[in-house]
Amino acid sequence: MADPPGCCSTCATCLLCPYSCQWITAKKEKRKGLRTTKRDCSWFFFLFFVFLFTLVWLYFAIIILNDFHNFNEFIFRQKKLWLDWSLVLLIATAVLISYSSVLLVLALCLQLCGQPLKLHWVHKILLILTALVVAAAFTGLGVKWAEEWKSARVSLQATGPFLHIGIVGGMTLLAWPLASFIYRTRNTGLRVFLLLVYCAAMIALYLAPLGITSPCIMEENQLPPKPALVGHRGAPMLAPENTLMSLHKAVECDVQVFETDVMVSADGVPFLMHDEKLTRTTNVQAVFPERAALNSTAFNWTDLQQLDAGSWFLERRPFPTVQSLSPGDRNETTKQKIPSLGQALEVVKQSNISIMFDLRPENHSDYQNFVNVTLGVILQSGIPLQQVLWLPDGFREDVRQQAPGVQHVFGRKRLKDEKEPVLHVNLPYQDMSSEEIRQYRQDNISVNLYVVNQPWLFSVLWCSGVSSVTTNACQVLKEMKHPIWLLPSTTYFMIWIVVDCVSFLVIIWAFVLMKKCSHRRQPAESETDVLLTKINSLMQE
Repeated sequence: MADPPGCCSTCATCLLCPYSCQWITAKKEKRKGLRTTKRDCSWFFFLFFVFLFTLVWLYFAIIILNDFHNFNEFIFRQKKLWLDWSLVLLIATAVLISYSSVLLVLALCLQLCGQPLKLHWVHKILLILTALVVAAAFTGLGVKWAEEWKSARVSLQATGPFLHIGIVGGMTLLAWPLASFIYRTRNTGLRVFLLLVYCAAMIALYLAPLGITSPCIMEENQLPPKPALVGHRGAPMLAPENTLMSLHKAVECDVQVFETDVMVSADGVPFLMHDEKLTRTTNVQAVFPERAALNSTAFNWTDLQQLDAGSWFLERRPFPTVQSLSPGDRNETTKQKIPSLGQALEVVKQSNISIMFDLRPENHSDYQNFVNVTLGVILQSGIPLQQVLWLPDGFREDVRQQAPGVQHVFGRKRLKDEKEPVLHVNLPYQDMSSEEIRQYRQDNISVNLYVVNQPWLFSVLWCSGVSSVTTNACQVLKEMKHPIWLLPSTTYFMIWIVVDCVSFLVIIWAFVLMKKCSHRRQPAESETDVLLTKINSLMQE
């Protein structure tokens, strides 16, 4: 197989070495008999598949970063081990995608240089392992974290137009090595098959925008108001969750609602705590080692006040933002105690924001008493009842009778035969489509979606018209004055047409240019074949 013009011997050797793991010189006599076989082609297609498979996983890995803190908490509850697993995920994914990318680039360059695609057996094993690892990751995602598949649907609304441009660009560049291979191969069937597959893929890509929808494809004057911010357990990236410091930080972030979780102590004092056990967010194992495994509700208020609810935040660093805390904030963090609901209500009332909470655990045998005790604290606090957003589903009628001004928030969508008015809903962001959000908005139903940390996700929900979002990153979303991107439909249409036309012209140019190169090689190859034939005849004589 002759080298095309412009592919020097040194370059070909440098490409062959890492791909084939052999130092093969590019001189013709040294590589005589080395040709790309059908098996080599099969391994190239497998490499291409592994690259695409890993690329899709990279996309998913970036998406699930929004919810990865929940995964960290889950691992801690199961294994009592705290680690920011998102770093492990990103590093592992970066290694896999880098490896498959380098191999693919080498293979494409070798094809352009007319070199044999002899993939070494070590690379073959590593590619199989890469495919198995990524398949295991997808399987684990589907089994343990199935709601993230819904996140992909939301993410495509944010990235669809740009993914389309990127894929069109990648497939356009693929025309060069494809044209080189087609003009070199003597297998007519394979040539026709590859051309048909490539043309079908490009036609599908050119028409893909017909099926791409995004709420952010709209005119500037159609953009809904910015969603209000709800502090998830306060401002947990800036202070220990469910503490008064976290509440104050949330107020500084201009949140309109403080979202928290309430439990009731053994002696009837409602307090702020998310987990059923105290091990993750307090030093209970050091203070009460023999009782550390008990439920939070088994402790009385005096015992709870002995616990440190802040130092864990500095030790475990649940978010990268912990490293940037000022010395004053670090000192204040170490002084945090578990706050009572009454203390939180006082801050909420003074700050003129609302409070929304779950009452846990809902399966407790004394849950009705928990409801009554909590209502008593709310009424005694003197907070305006319209600032209290009630989430628990149990004993709503008792709540309406004792505190008729409290606003009821439902953790479900409205029913067709709804018996009571639904004015506020609180749902995971994966559970509502843009169309449903718009419909609820038209019907004057307030929609709050949780947990929204990434600007791209906030932008999509903003364009959809959501009323508010619950977030860990209030300090980030507060600074956003506009969605990340907003395109009028006419502008997007023009981008679509221009990208498709440029891509088509580049593909035509690639095939024409590679055809000219192949014609230049043919005379040289013919003369060489004639010369070799004459030499062979003379030697036989």
